Amino acid sequence: MMSSFETARRARSWLFAPGDSEKKMEKARTSEADIVIIDLEDAVAESEKPAARRLVRDFLEAQAGESHRLWVRINPIQTDHALLDLAAIMPGRPGGLMLPKPRGRADVELLDHYLMAFEAANGDMERRTAVILVATETPEGLLATGSYADMPRLAAMTWGAEDIATALGATSNRDADGRYGFTYELARTFCLAGAAVAKVPAVETIHGDFRDEAGLTALAAKVRQDGFRSMLAIHPAQVAVINAAFTPSREECAAAQEIVDLFAANPTLGTIGHNGAMLDRPHLVRAQAVLARSRN
Repeated sequence: MMSSFETARRARSWLFAPGDSEKKMEKARTSEADIVIIDLEDAVAESEKPAARRLVRDFLEAQAGESHRLWVRINPIQTDHALLDLAAIMPGRPGGLMLPKPRGRADVELLDHYLMAFEAANGDMERRTAVILVATETPEGLLATGSYADMPRLAAMTWGAEDIATALGATSNRDADGRYGFTYELARTFCLAGAAVAKVPAVETIHGDFRDEAGLTALAAKVRQDGFRSMLAIHPAQVAVINAAFTPSREECAAAQEIVDLFAANPTLGTIGHNGAMLDRPHLVRAQAVLARSRN
C-alpha cells in the first residue's frame, strides 16, 4: 500500500466529508478524490461530536485497506476536543490528520507528541500518521507559515480565508468584484511560500460554490500555474474538475519534454534559445517537474 506521505505528494484533490454522516463518508470514499478528509471540526455540531467520533472510528476500521487516503480533520489542538478526537479515532489508523487553526510550530510539535503516544498504544512504533496544516486560520498561524521546515509528519499545507477574517474582525474577506481582498491573497501567498520552505505540497483552499464549474476550472488552473499542487473540494461534483486541472496535459508534457531533451543535447550550455525565448536552469527544473507530475 502507498504511504500516506506519498499519497499526499501525488494528490490532486482532497474531498471533505462530514464525520456525522456515514452515507456522505461512503460517497466521498467511492469518489475519484485522491484523499478524503473526514471532518470532525466545523461540519459536526458540538452536541454531535461524541457520536461522530465513534462513527468515524468504525468507518476507518471498516476501510482499513484504504487508510492511506482516508484522513480526519480533528478539532484545534488548543481545544478540549482534540485529545478526545485522537483517543477515539487513532485505533482506526487514519492515514493522516488535518490540523486546523495552528498557532505556530509548537502546536504541530505538540500534535506530534500526542500521535507518538497514540501510535505506540496501537502497536505502531513509527511516525506513520501524516499531517496537513490549515496554516492561515489564526493571526499567529498566518505569521508563522514559514516556521515549519523539517517538521516531522508534515505532508502538505493549505490555507483558509474564513476563520482568519473573523479573527481579524473583518466584515468580509472579498472585494466588491467577488475576489479575495489583499489580506487573504496574502494568506494564499504565505501558504505557498511556507509550503516551499517546508518542502511539502501547497494545497489550494475550497471553491465554495460547488455548482460553479466554470469558476472552479479557472481558479484551479490559475493556482496550479502559481505553484499549488492540489486543491480542497467540498462536494464530489468538484473532484473531476480538480483532478483534470492538476493533471498535466499532453501538450504540456510534450513542451516540457522538448526542453528536457534540448538541455540533454547541450550539456555544456547554461542558456539555450528555444522558440524565440532564452531558456536557463529554472526552465529546465520546471519542465522536469511537469514530467514527474505526469508520471505520478
